[in-house]
Amino acid sequence: MRTYKAPVRDMRFVLNEMLKVEEIYRSHGFEEADADTINMILEEGSKFASEVLTPLSKVGDQHGCTLHEDGSVTTPPGFKEAYQQYVENGWGSMCAEPKFGGQGLPDSLGQVLNEMIFSADISWGMYPGLSHGAMNALMVHGTEEQQHTYLSKLVEGSWTGTMCLTESHCGSDLGLLRTRAEPHADGSYRITGEKIFISSGDHDMAENIVHLVLARLPDAPKGTKGISLFIVPKFLPDEQGGVGERNGVRAAGLEEKMGIKANATCVMVFEDAVGYMVGEPNQGLRCMFTMMNAARLGTGIQGLGVGEASYQGALAYAKERLQMRSLSGPKHPDKPADPIIVHPDVRRMLLTQKSIAEGCRALAYYTATVVDTARHAKDQAERDHADKLLHFLTPICKAFMTESGYESVNLGMQIYGGHGFIKEWGMEQLVRDARITLIYEGTTGIQSLDLLGRKVLMTNGETLREFTKIIYHFCKENGEREDMKPFVEPLAALIKEWGELTTKIGMAAMQDREEVGAASVDYLMYSGYACLAYFWAWMAQVALDQLAAGSGDEDFYRAKVFTARFYYRKILPRTRGLAATMLAGAPAVMDLEEEHFSFL
Repeated sequence: MRTYKAPVRDMRFVLNEMLKVEEIYRSHGFEEADADTINMILEEGSKFASEVLTPLSKVGDQHGCTLHEDGSVTTPPGFKEAYQQYVENGWGSMCAEPKFGGQGLPDSLGQVLNEMIFSADISWGMYPGLSHGAMNALMVHGTEEQQHTYLSKLVEGSWTGTMCLTESHCGSDLGLLRTRAEPHADGSYRITGEKIFISSGDHDMAENIVHLVLARLPDAPKGTKGISLFIVPKFLPDEQGGVGERNGVRAAGLEEKMGIKANATCVMVFEDAVGYMVGEPNQGLRCMFTMMNAARLGTGIQGLGVGEASYQGALAYAKERLQMRSLSGPKHPDKPADPIIVHPDVRRMLLTQKSIAEGCRALAYYTATVVDTARHAKDQAERDHADKLLHFLTPICKAFMTESGYESVNLGMQIYGGHGFIKEWGMEQLVRDARITLIYEGTTGIQSLDLLGRKVLMTNGETLREFTKIIYHFCKENGEREDMKPFVEPLAALIKEWGELTTKIGMAAMQDREEVGAASVDYLMYSGYACLAYFWAWMAQVALDQLAAGSGDEDFYRAKVFTARFYYRKILPRTRGLAATMLAGAPAVMDLEEEHFSFL
């Protein structure tokens, strides 16, 4: 069975030494988010993740969920008890507004906790995780009555949330959905239809479940312009705001999945279910995107979490597993063989995992503080700037962090060799659990189209420039430092090329719009590696400054600088191939006739 311990030292490095979050929090009015509070969250969150959740991961994978005849679902042993502990500890209410019973701490601290939870058990973490998205949607778009009825329950954790989007025939093309919403005389609606792939669709961990459902009004326009959003609770609230009669919604099936088996991924059937509209008619997709944007960053952090968990397991195994001798001679002559960590290829895989996890942690935490700024900065110009950055970074976080996280869990399994393929070590489960992160909340291809098409080209590159300006100033500030030249010089060349590649694709797209789709995934991955290059240069600068100042903890800072150099030498060159493939042109993928894909 695998173990996990939160990388608290590295988390502190990113939060305190790199981002200096206390200063950010004070500027946004979060006076209570001081050093002591941050340390408490890190220490207590680590204990909860390692001692309570990690042991449930294997249990949940073995048992899965059970669907009963009445449409209710039972979660694996220990899940309900862990959730009650989560609620009692106040983790779910940590970042919610005080007027609804929350503690009013910054959202970014919630994302730090999410990393720990997803490293420990991604299946369990999805149950409370979806509630936060529902809270975000209701905070922005819900009426005062809806907020009063549902938000306090979601914040305290006695009710949980879901988002019910897709249907069997439409996948990501929500414009095709058929679920109907009929107006009722009392101002409510009657929802009828079937949704699939609904994470946490039913369970026994909370007393009620608040479904946010996309459906069509009778006179709705076709396509995505005719979608509305509705609250459809499992149990209707009674006059006191508690649990009342059962609504017309039930789980009709549990998906048999490759991974995340302990999360109840349901087929949900709505039969004349009572619903309440959120926001304006036919504006449901806009309302749902409030929830989906939070979920996209959360999914990216799932990629980070499983990658970190795999790295920890692979590192421990590589230090203990004895096999062959070092090519340069025995490193442990007192043993029958050397531990495999002496071998260059094992080190390559470990350092790839390490550089991905630590680089993505910096990207994720930085983006989370941008969310804080976009929501809470006192200056409107600062909020607008943060919003532009967030539009640019969110698809990168979702797609790049899940793609690289999946690479990492596969490397972790590879380091174990044949043992990695065996269930008892837990590494093959991480591979299975991680695979879905590349798919849900918008596939890599969809995120890539969003980044290149909507966020970059449709803004004439404005969102890209908002970010590359930050990198440009970093390079300018550190350009004269001899110890930073191995990072600054290639980074400066990279952001110049980034803009040039964007212009070339944009020019080609003016002649053929298929050029955007053909280049988009390569463009997003290039963007991800470029983002991590900036964050690794930044981390190296902080570590070098600490070493020069004699601040102590020299081993940590030296390892940080070494990993930054590894990233620049062994990972960042991947951008060379991506630069070539994104410019290969649409004909490279579009000119083969459909009937010629196979000659069976």
